[in-house]
Amino acid sequence: MAQNLQDIRRRIRSVQNMERVTAAMKMVSASKLRRAQERAQAARPYAEKMRDMLVNVSGNVDEFRHPLLEARPVKRSAVLLVTADRGLAGAYNSNMIRAAEAYLRGRPQPSLIDVGRKGRDHFRKRGYPILAEFVGIGDEATLALAHEVGDEVMRIYQAGEADEIAIGYAQFLNAVQSRPTITPLLPLTAARDSGGHAGPGARAYIAEPDAGAVLTRLLPHYVYTLVFRALLEAKASEHGARMAAMDNASRNAREVIDHLTLVRNRVRQAAITKEIAEIVAGAEALRA
Repeated sequence: MAQNLQDIRRRIRSVQNMERVTAAMKMVSASKLRRAQERAQAARPYAEKMRDMLVNVSGNVDEFRHPLLEARPVKRSAVLLVTADRGLAGAYNSNMIRAAEAYLRGRPQPSLIDVGRKGRDHFRKRGYPILAEFVGIGDEATLALAHEVGDEVMRIYQAGEADEIAIGYAQFLNAVQSRPTITPLLPLTAARDSGGHAGPGARAYIAEPDAGAVLTRLLPHYVYTLVFRALLEAKASEHGARMAAMDNASRNAREVIDHLTLVRNRVRQAAITKEIAEIVAGAEALRA
């Protein structure tokens, strides 16, 4: 009985230590989430305005050709997948991996461009070709990383290693919710598909030296913008998922501590009751 009580006390201390760790991790993630959320929300209007500008300028160009606009028969398909480098983020990584698998299912010669260790490790174990990987990116998405990833994505597309490239990331909704999103990235056919109309209220741009030269500079920058926005959304979603996961872990740890404390008290009470019974029995034996 004494040994059982000692084991229970040891387990309580162990769970208490774990609860302290998860509570600290929750606080760290919460502090990182605020800045990541602000950056992700600030990037959305810029990305939309970039798209409007692309559509508007392309409407003033006839027969404009660019490698990033060149659609060709799809013989190879790829996904630029953004996941986390670390776990302990609930279902964040698994949801993104399932979304990428569903998208690639049935695609011709599927392959991956991985940002984040979790997605890379998962698809590498399953034999998917990894065209490029970016791991150890830290807790903040940077514009330099977006340029590095964007350059590699454009190189892969122009080299013919993939005939279409989609981008997969977790769209940030709120602190506890995100939406796995897979959207086309290359070729950049948005301007052509929209018929050259940027939407109601859009202003016509005057391009110097000409619209074609502006588009030549604008298209790669638009790729960087889309990649940067995806990285920002993914980081905000990751911090939110990790904060929620650590909050759940802390709550579960406290429930385990309460249960073990109750068990400990019952064991102690049983031990005391047994000792009292033995003392009473001994006293009765002496009287006899």
